[in-house]
Amino acid sequence: MNKAVAAARGAYQKTWSKMPPAERAKYLYRIARILQERAREFAVLETLDNGKPIRESRDVDIPLVAAHFFYHAGWADKLQYAGFGEKPKAHGVVGAIIPWNFPLLMLAWKVAPALATGNTVVLKPAETTSLTALLFAQVCQQAELPAGVVNIVTGDGKVGAALVNHPDVDKIAFTGSTDVGKIIARSVAHSGKSVTLELGGKGANIVFEDAAIDEAVEGIVNGIFFNQGHVCCAGSRLLVQEGIHDEFLEKLKRRMSQIRLGDPMDKNTDIGAINSSDQLAKIKALTAVGTSEGGDVWSPDCVLPTKGFWFPPTIFTGVTQAHRIAREEIFGPVLSVLTFRTPQEAMEKANNTPFGLSAGIWSEKGSRVLWASKHLQAGVIWANTFNKFDPTSPFGGYKESGWGREGGRHGLGAYLKGGDHE
Repeated sequence: MNKAVAAARGAYQKTWSKMPPAERAKYLYRIARILQERAREFAVLETLDNGKPIRESRDVDIPLVAAHFFYHAGWADKLQYAGFGEKPKAHGVVGAIIPWNFPLLMLAWKVAPALATGNTVVLKPAETTSLTALLFAQVCQQAELPAGVVNIVTGDGKVGAALVNHPDVDKIAFTGSTDVGKIIARSVAHSGKSVTLELGGKGANIVFEDAAIDEAVEGIVNGIFFNQGHVCCAGSRLLVQEGIHDEFLEKLKRRMSQIRLGDPMDKNTDIGAINSSDQLAKIKALTAVGTSEGGDVWSPDCVLPTKGFWFPPTIFTGVTQAHRIAREEIFGPVLSVLTFRTPQEAMEKANNTPFGLSAGIWSEKGSRVLWASKHLQAGVIWANTFNKFDPTSPFGGYKESGWGREGGRHGLGAYLKGGDHE
C-alpha cells in the first residue's frame, strides 16, 4: 500500500497535476475507446468474476463504463466553467474502494472523475471480484497513461483500512455497506480528508391505482431482480395501492414464473449466481426471519443448479413496516410487498426506513409524480421506470445511504477542493 500511495503521489506532483487539462482528456478518451474495443473481453470476465448474466454485463455494465470515461473526458478542460471557481484544484491522491456487485462500473464511477479533475488514484477492488480491475490496469498501460496515475491494490478489508488511514491519501471515495461506511466516516473524521460514501438502500417502488399495470410489473421485476438483487438502489419494497393489489400481484407472479435462472454465460439467463457463500447465507437468514415474522413467502417453480450459489426470485406478502425484511437491506432477489390506501400513506411508508437512496413512482398522472417526488426522502427517484443510469446524472442518497454525489456535474465537485461543499 505504501508503494502504491507513493507512486500516486509522485505521479500527481511530477506529471498529472502539471499536465494541461486537454491532454489529460486525451488519456480518458483513449481509455474509453479501448474499453469499447475490448468490450466482449470485459463482459465475459465480469460475468465469470461476479456471477451476473452475460446479457447484463454486455448490454448494461460495459457500455456504461465506457460512457463514464467519455463523459468525464469532456469535462477535463472545462472545469473552470462548472461553477467551482476560476481555478478549481484537485485533492491530490484519491483512495477508492469499490464493491463486488458492479466491479468495473464502480471503478469507472471513481476513476473517471478523479482523473478528469486532476487527481491520481489508488484503487482497492472487492476481494471476490478483482479480475476486471486488474484487466483495466492493462487498459491504462495500453492507453500509455503515465505510470503511477492509477494504482490497483487487491485484498480484503484490512487492505481497505490501510488505504483509508494512510496519511498521504487526500480523499476517500467508497461504495459499499452502511456498516463499513460508518467505520470509514469515523476513521477520517479528524483527518481533514474529503470523503464520499455511497452506501446501502431499501428502495420503494410505489404503484398507484392509475398506473399502467403491465409496464409497472416489468419495472418491479427489473427493479429487484436485476443483477440478482445485488444493487444498492434496488426496488426491494413494493408499495401497491389496495384497489389494484390482487390484480397486480397475480400479474407479478405470472411474470416471475417466466424468469430464467441459471448459467450466467447463457445470453437467455435473467438471474445468475449469488456472488459468494457469505452473501447467500445472509439472504437465506433474512428470508428465514421474514417467514418467522409471519410473512407469506412465494417463489416460482424453478430448478436451482446443484453447484454454486443460487437463490430463486422471491416475494413476501403480508409484510408490515415492523418486519425486518421491510427495513433491512437483503441485497438479493427478495421483494417485500406492502399496501397503502392514500398517497400520504404511501409517502409515510416509503420514508419509514433508515435509508434514503432510491425510489420509483408509477402513475399516469404527471402531477402525482411531481407531488410524490417532492415528498420522498430519496436521492434518486425514477418515474415509470427503474434502474436507469446515466453518467450525466448525479447519484447518491440521504440518511444512512451516505453522503456526496457521483456522476454529473455534482459528482465532479467531490473530487475538487471545496467542490463537495458548493
